[in-house]
Amino acid sequence: MNASFYNEIKKILISARNKVYQTANFAMVEAYWNIGKSIIEEQGGNEKAEYGTGLLKELSKQMTQDFGKGFTVANLKNMRQFYLTFPNGYALRSELSWTHYRLLMRVENENAREFYMQEAVKSQWSTRQLERQINSFFYERLLSSKNKEQVAEEIQTLEPV
Repeated sequence: MNASFYNEIKKILISARNKVYQTANFAMVEAYWNIGKSIIEEQGGNEKAEYGTGLLKELSKQMTQDFGKGFTVANLKNMRQFYLTFPNGYALRSELSWTHYRLLMRVENENAREFYMQEAVKSQWSTRQLERQINSFFYERLLSSKNKEQVAEEIQTLEPV
């Protein structure tokens, strides 16, 4: 069998698997956003609700019973915060994972968060790369730099795709 023929078949299969993974991953991101939205709505739209603590504990208990691990009170709080941080569900990016979004939620400056989100998609940053850029204040360094191209090139050499 011709090696280039096999490599072409292999590329087709790898591409299909990556599409399936990305689709399934984004379906979960959307589900977490919708869970966060539902929690906020159940709490009457309040960002801070007394009723919320008991609600999250009960929801966590029931969801863990029905769906297994992954629905701790802390995770439900993350889902709730996800909706509050990204209230426009249509703006969510399918290229980013739940872990990407959890990192982005920590960025308080909305412009910086939007920058990191767009850059993570454009540069195909892994979650580790995104975390490193956030922790090194890439956005802030880029804004304050007189030589923006040099800062951007520095990132590319430190963080190859």
